[in-house]
Amino acid sequence: MARKRLTSRLHLLTVREVQTASDGDHSDGGGLILRVRDGSASWVFRYTSASGKRREMGLGVVHRGNATQSGKSVTDARDLAGDARKLLQQGVDPIDERMRKRGADRAAEAEAKAERERQMLTLARAARDYHERVIEPSRGAKHSAQWIMSLETHIPPAQWHAAIATITAPALLDTLLALRQQIPETAMRIRQRLEAVFEDAIFRGHCTTNPAAATRRKMREAQGKRDRGRFTALPFVEAPAFVVDLRTCEGIAARCLEFALLTASRTSEAIGAEWNEFDLEQGVWTIAKNRMKAGEPHAVYLASRALEIVNSQRGLDERFVFPTPTLNGKPLSNMAMLALLDRMKMRDRTTVHGLCRATFSTWAYETGAARPDVIEACLAHREIDKVKAAYNRAQFTVERRELLKAWADYLASPRAPATVLRLKTHRQEVRAQ
Repeated sequence: MARKRLTSRLHLLTVREVQTASDGDHSDGGGLILRVRDGSASWVFRYTSASGKRREMGLGVVHRGNATQSGKSVTDARDLAGDARKLLQQGVDPIDERMRKRGADRAAEAEAKAERERQMLTLARAARDYHERVIEPSRGAKHSAQWIMSLETHIPPAQWHAAIATITAPALLDTLLALRQQIPETAMRIRQRLEAVFEDAIFRGHCTTNPAAATRRKMREAQGKRDRGRFTALPFVEAPAFVVDLRTCEGIAARCLEFALLTASRTSEAIGAEWNEFDLEQGVWTIAKNRMKAGEPHAVYLASRALEIVNSQRGLDERFVFPTPTLNGKPLSNMAMLALLDRMKMRDRTTVHGLCRATFSTWAYETGAARPDVIEACLAHREIDKVKAAYNRAQFTVERRELLKAWADYLASPRAPATVLRLKTHRQEVRAQ
């Protein structure tokens, strides 16, 4: 009986009454109201919220053009009112629930839009945008051009023009490992540049992960224990013959490479050498601590051939000993000596770092040319033992000068490559074995 009484309170309006209703509120029962104002009609659901507040929720416009439209409008409104009543029975305010759903829908739509934008933004566009905003304003023209060109040239087109959000770490790792087989130093720079691009893209909401950063450890693991921390180096017995060929090459890069080889210096130290660092009368090149890997000033004692090279560079630039030929006031590019090794057909046999430092180190240790402390001092390696480093102030000035002189003599020696020159300490004589 109660169910019949409840039902009798619902669905009070007929389709005809809906079509012909005049201005005012017309109840369909259960809180559903047909509201007509100036000929326009709409459905309203009136209810009391759990807080005791009377509220009205709009359920849409009433279409009264014909009986079919009106009938459908009545059915839809009654269904919506029924859903609202169920929510009220559950203690949920229908208007609050509607707002919650609309907020969720807007968030979902915004996420869908962002996803579409991510899918549209390619790695190429992201990299060029980052290059334009960050690299060009802060770097020199040459470095800036090399920065973007390295990516455009070496990233496969399928990845370069793919949506940045779709690029995965495993796929990028395959690309970088392949590049490292051909151009190891450039591959390292490419990975670093891609990491910066992806980091910027994450910040701007274009992607959520940085696959370039994720490849760091995997690239070290793929390199293997034998290769870790090592540079391809020319066997020291072949170094004199290499120097003979090197001296036939013209240009600043050739002189800089020979100078770096004679001084066992790093690439950055040699190409950045400035005139104010040299005491040519004393034959000493003192590199400032801000240019040294260990963060300490380093004195290099120049053999006669190294002095000869430095003097031959006079007049080329006011600041740099080895300047870039086409740019005034700029040091030689770190790629210039690699390009020279390419022209000499030696790129697959040695790197610049390996030639200038590992070849020297191997020669010095294997021939017993000097005590290990002296060799490490020539290489400007940081003392691992911190206590020893704190108390050891020995500069080994005489021994280091003799060691680099012996190295220069060996490189210029016409003797058979297998012949070894052994250098004793400054208390003993230098003798050929």
